Amino acid sequence: MKLFGKSEKQEGFFSKLKAAVASTKNNLVAKIEDVVKGEKVIDAELLDDLEAILIGADIGTQTTSEILGKIRSQVSRKQVNDPEQLRTLIKGELRQIIEAANEAGTTSSSIAGTRVLMVVGVNGVGKTTTIGKLANLHTQQGEKVLVCAADTFRAAAIEQLEVWGQRAGVAVIRQKTGADPSAVLFDAMSAAKSRGIDVLIVDTAGRLHTKSNLMAELEKMKRIAAREIPGAPHDVLLIIDATTGQNGLNQAREFTRTAGVTGIVLTKLDGTAKGGIVVPIARELKIPIRYVGVGEKLDDLVEFSAEQYIESLFESE
Repeated sequence: MKLFGKSEKQEGFFSKLKAAVASTKNNLVAKIEDVVKGEKVIDAELLDDLEAILIGADIGTQTTSEILGKIRSQVSRKQVNDPEQLRTLIKGELRQIIEAANEAGTTSSSIAGTRVLMVVGVNGVGKTTTIGKLANLHTQQGEKVLVCAADTFRAAAIEQLEVWGQRAGVAVIRQKTGADPSAVLFDAMSAAKSRGIDVLIVDTAGRLHTKSNLMAELEKMKRIAAREIPGAPHDVLLIIDATTGQNGLNQAREFTRTAGVTGIVLTKLDGTAKGGIVVPIARELKIPIRYVGVGEKLDDLVEFSAEQYIESLFESE
């Protein structure tokens, strides 16, 4: 299926997304098609099989129950009786859930002056890599970008961020390992204002919600950001590793309570057959998924679209 009216660049993103969700497609849609193919009636056994498939793709038990509840209701009212229709019904339900979350969120793209994006998440989810890709993405959109290396706890974090900054062609404001993260942020915000920066991306220490000292540090950084630039941080982006499945949802749930998350970046979508985690994240948290990581290259970060995600899963070969 070709999405009409899309630019060549958007078509390229769509192709990357299709490749990234190929394993999830095989684990979800292909199995749905195998189950309904040739069936004459929709019975309890068929619906049980669909339930197992949805849960196996990390759609989640609650979301799966909600979707199948709606389908059972339509079956009982004789609104649907052809098993082949189930694929279309499931597709529509999944898309509706994701679109509702993304429509509920707001973006900071219309902010005048410097927009401050604060990036949070636990260690190992691809936070540093994502910051480099985000910097590149905004640069490619013609914006002036600056990166703040406020993860001063982990010894290699600053050096890794500088490598990605060089790849993206953006400057990185840093201090030595162990420095006060809030002091680094203050320097970066001063530099952003003096240089006429459009987007300041702030790295933060990988932290668990259970680490009260790190969460307190994050709150301090947010206060300083708001003091220096009104409304900052304009976005708090939570990085989640798609390969962790339901554990990623648990992380998102806790960070949402404590860090004021406004958007999610789902990394390593190309490395999992459980890309269905997109759906319960959207359903439960009502926080938009802003970007998905689809590879290891600098430009392998795609702006998330519910339409393109669902079409990537369900389009016929």
